Amino acid sequence: MGLNQQDLQRITDTTIAHYEASAAQFWLGTRDHDVSQNMAALLGHIEGEAPYEILDFGCGPGRDLKAFTDMGHRATGLEGTPSFAAMARTHSGCEVLVQSFLALDLPVARFDGVFANAALFHVPTQELPRVLRELWTTLKPGGVLFSSNPRGQDEEGWHAGRYGAFHSWPAWRRYLLEAGFTELEHYYRPDGLPREQQPWLASVWRKPRT
Repeated sequence: MGLNQQDLQRITDTTIAHYEASAAQFWLGTRDHDVSQNMAALLGHIEGEAPYEILDFGCGPGRDLKAFTDMGHRATGLEGTPSFAAMARTHSGCEVLVQSFLALDLPVARFDGVFANAALFHVPTQELPRVLRELWTTLKPGGVLFSSNPRGQDEEGWHAGRYGAFHSWPAWRRYLLEAGFTELEHYYRPDGLPREQQPWLASVWRKPRT
């Protein structure tokens, strides 16, 4: 039995409330995280001349928005937690869209790249095909999607006040291919550690030009 609209709204509201309640602590705990490997993976696959139009999907307090802007790119944030969105605007000076991941309203063919770092795992599995297709639509032809999520064995549910889906590589790959993306690369993080000490699965995908 699937999730109904009431279930989905509760997932959204409860997860956002979790982040609202811990916004200041979250920023202190994540502002110095080094995700340069992930940013390079996105940017390295975008074709054409920079600067690029980047959507930071689930931008949080704006750490990566500012980094993309400092590189000279035109970055836009998307964030469901209002406190994070306000912090991101202040920190980066960028436009930040306040939208739930399950109620997106994105422009068509606007972005060269979508950077979804530690975000898409909050999307319930039954809604993932729709959300991925919406990200596909907001990318320009040839555009690139980067995603990094905590990996698992396809379990799903509540964890520490947040809803999450923890995909294996075969399952995640299937969802992205079915959404119309072509595979570019995938890797595990943190870099240089044994696989059992690499909880993050990163992957890069292209929207075909035709």
